[in-house]
Amino acid sequence: MSSLPPALDFAKAEEEICSNWTAEETFKTQQDLGKERGDEEFTFYDGPPFATGLPHYGHILAGTIKDVVTRYAVMSGKQVERRAGWDCHGLPVEYEIDQKLNITHRDQVLEMGIDKYNATCRSIVTRYTKEWESTVTRLGRWIDFENDYKTMDPTFMESVWWVFKTLFEKGLVYQGYKVMPFSTACGTPLSNFEAGLNYKDVRDPAVVVSFPLLEEENVNFIAWTTTPWTLPSNLALCVHPTMEYVKVLDKKSGKTYIMAKNRMAQMYPIMNNKKKWKPKMADELFEIQATLPGSELVGKKYTPIFDFFANTPESENYFRVLSDTYVTDDAGTGIVHQAPAFGEDDYRVCLAHNVIKKGQEIPCPVDSNGVFTEAVPPVKGEHVKKADPTLIALIKENGRLVQKDNLDHSYPFCWRSDTPLIYKAVPSWFVKVEEIRDKIVKNNNETYWVPSAVKEGRFHNWLTDARDWAVSRNRFWGTPIPIWASEDMSEIVCIGSIAELKELSGVEVDDLHRETVDSVTIPSKKNPGTVLRRIDEVFDCWFESGSMPYAQKHYPFENKEQFEKGFPADFIAEGLDQTRGWFYTLMVLSTALFDKPAFKNLIVNGLVLAGDGKKMSKRLKNYPDPILVISKYGADALRMYLINSPVVRAESLKFQEGGVLGVVKEVFLPLYNAFRFFLQNVERWEGRGNKFVPDIEKVRGTKNPTDIWISAATQGLIKFVHEEMKAYRLYTVMPALVTFVTQLTNWYVRLNRDRLKGLEGEDADAEAETGLQVLYDVLLDVTVIMAPFTPFITEYFYQHLRKLQPSYKDAADGGKSNPVMAGKSDSVHFLPLPTYDETRLNQDAVEAMEALQTIVELGRNVREKRNISLRTPVKNVVVILRNPSANVIEGITGSLKGYILSELNAWDFTVIPKEEEHQWVTLSLQPDFAKLGKKLGKKMKAVKAAVTALSHVVSTHEFKFITMQYFISY
Repeated sequence: MSSLPPALDFAKAEEEICSNWTAEETFKTQQDLGKERGDEEFTFYDGPPFATGLPHYGHILAGTIKDVVTRYAVMSGKQVERRAGWDCHGLPVEYEIDQKLNITHRDQVLEMGIDKYNATCRSIVTRYTKEWESTVTRLGRWIDFENDYKTMDPTFMESVWWVFKTLFEKGLVYQGYKVMPFSTACGTPLSNFEAGLNYKDVRDPAVVVSFPLLEEENVNFIAWTTTPWTLPSNLALCVHPTMEYVKVLDKKSGKTYIMAKNRMAQMYPIMNNKKKWKPKMADELFEIQATLPGSELVGKKYTPIFDFFANTPESENYFRVLSDTYVTDDAGTGIVHQAPAFGEDDYRVCLAHNVIKKGQEIPCPVDSNGVFTEAVPPVKGEHVKKADPTLIALIKENGRLVQKDNLDHSYPFCWRSDTPLIYKAVPSWFVKVEEIRDKIVKNNNETYWVPSAVKEGRFHNWLTDARDWAVSRNRFWGTPIPIWASEDMSEIVCIGSIAELKELSGVEVDDLHRETVDSVTIPSKKNPGTVLRRIDEVFDCWFESGSMPYAQKHYPFENKEQFEKGFPADFIAEGLDQTRGWFYTLMVLSTALFDKPAFKNLIVNGLVLAGDGKKMSKRLKNYPDPILVISKYGADALRMYLINSPVVRAESLKFQEGGVLGVVKEVFLPLYNAFRFFLQNVERWEGRGNKFVPDIEKVRGTKNPTDIWISAATQGLIKFVHEEMKAYRLYTVMPALVTFVTQLTNWYVRLNRDRLKGLEGEDADAEAETGLQVLYDVLLDVTVIMAPFTPFITEYFYQHLRKLQPSYKDAADGGKSNPVMAGKSDSVHFLPLPTYDETRLNQDAVEAMEALQTIVELGRNVREKRNISLRTPVKNVVVILRNPSANVIEGITGSLKGYILSELNAWDFTVIPKEEEHQWVTLSLQPDFAKLGKKLGKKMKAVKAAVTALSHVVSTHEFKFITMQYFISY
């Protein structure tokens, strides 16, 4: 057995191990072993990422969590299919192609041809798969890239069709005209949950404008809006039926305004300043002429600001006051301008009051690119967000601008293009989420989340307010919605498979994208001689990812029994942002299909931010390249740094490269040094004519108190890891592993250095062998239990430890002929995780050792305070114990006493019972000024002086002892 180098380049060692794993197909072998043994299946779903960009720290974090849990499951005797998948369709791909080809309108795509456009999209979707595979593999994550799935695969798309048809047949699908979040950059509506993915703080114009009453001269309704661009589409005003409104003469302008009584401060801001506002000031500013409820304003007609839609047949129902309870007096004037084409409540209220009719075209002068049409000539061709200044100038010119200001507020942006969304009425296909909302909430309650607060808070709240889901997109590169319909939509057929399409159309297809299926027609049954054509829309890519559990298996066309046996999934994991994304779509579709949750257990991770707390930005270069970090420190260090951080509890992590270096210095280097020290001393021991053969009975039979302690601590660690991993609490496991490494390296190895070298005791060789047996047992157990977390360094350690096995040492071929060692123990990752030995869980030994450590640390502190060098021996150390257990006293005065004296360089030490501590310790009382200050207020200063002057104070609950468990004196 060759000696290890004094210093190990962890990153380089990992690269060699990674190469060996690839060459020897170690991952495949691990999978095959599970199948051979017939291990129970553990189902894991991996949310498919887009491969149009390179993996970042968010992907690395989520991938590490997934790898740890699935490795742990395999080493616990489970089979886990870990299949890579790729999100291929949707806005992320189309947006990139549009930017590349300078496409700004859907007509350009139609001119180009959908076939050519989709071919261009297809060409980039797997652009970075090789880079992903390289990074993920180098990270130590084992996942099957050879048998990956893609959402653009015909088998995947066919299962998506099946999902949709199943929902259609259950009556959970409808076509509606609804105001939706709309991305003008991508030219398509988004679902409500997509709109919630990317909020930003923005500054928008906030204006108050007037609407003159037709029946009363010089009397005006006033309304406040932060979207002046919607005013050309105004069709009505809305008040609250029971809210108090006032008719106010504004003495500065001479005009009379109607507004909510509680919102007069909108017009007269000084009313909000309690220090400056005096009731007598009202006479100078305004005169309240009348007070009336909102219901009395209903039906009154007014003059619109713009007359673009004033002279149409439908306009006889426009430009009147409506009422609805959604109006509040929290902001604005208590009167809301209604543009049903651009507001969800506006649309609902105008529909309810017959301002517009269901199915009737709504005045909407904005196209799919967010640009004004010729319907509004002054801003024709301008984007709505850029048209505000022009429109405000026109409003002012017409004498209708009452106030102009700016408002800083949070506003939704497109998650793909990072541009502001608008709300726009569009026809869409919906899934009736509201109808099954209670079932979704019920199914969510059956799942287990870490941390649970995300499930019970953010996700639960989102579910209880879930809206119907718009699943159609007016795009091209996606799974086509499988609806064939007559021109008037009176005859509709929903297709659920390729076979069904062939049966009804007579056409067999081998691809399901638009360029293939759009030309397929189905003969009409209602009107012979006519045909049904497919509708234009494709699926929202979130519908595809939500269908992933079924589609990756081509369910129900293949793998039916296997899928149903493993559903719901045992485990999934993604970032906090997926509470409104993948977690949500999974839960909606699984509930709609089977009335089950899609998963049983879920770990939610937080965000990895740059070191300054800002979002990581390629443009700002405010974070280190993950590939360079791995090349510098190794993947294990990065994995441990991420998992041993708040980010595994769904909190944010400010990434610090120094933290990764800290793992190397504080964990891996000490552990490596202890491991190297062990192997050196095995060689030294065997060099004296002995032969080291691992023997667990020698470990169990040791009488050395530190042996007993480290064995007990190891068994305690194993027990703890299993308990916490069953609960998916990775954030408690890592600190325990780090603490154990410190205990092993800083205490056990240090206390036994001479003994392990064979330099201690009368029977030094026997003592050395016992210590080495214990250390081997501990290192092997720790290596295996740490393997799911740090797969490289544990593999490195194991490949050396296994050489000490007799089957390896005795075989000329290095153990390859031994079936135990070959194929089943060639890698640490083929081994079962250790189970704890109840007989070695010695709590007395652990407590006694904790007492030793405390005494030693306090003793060194006293030396330091008194400037007594550790090299200077002292005659006696006095230890005062408060409430010690009998085993602690027995331990520190018996078998552990020599260690204490050695560590403190003392000739002797004396244990003093608590009853005699007054001879050694001066106690003082310190007032709890935090409590006293709250009660005494300004008197605190005088009381503090008086207390300080006291020579004797009777203890009360207002005072606290500054106490310690141990007192040390020299």
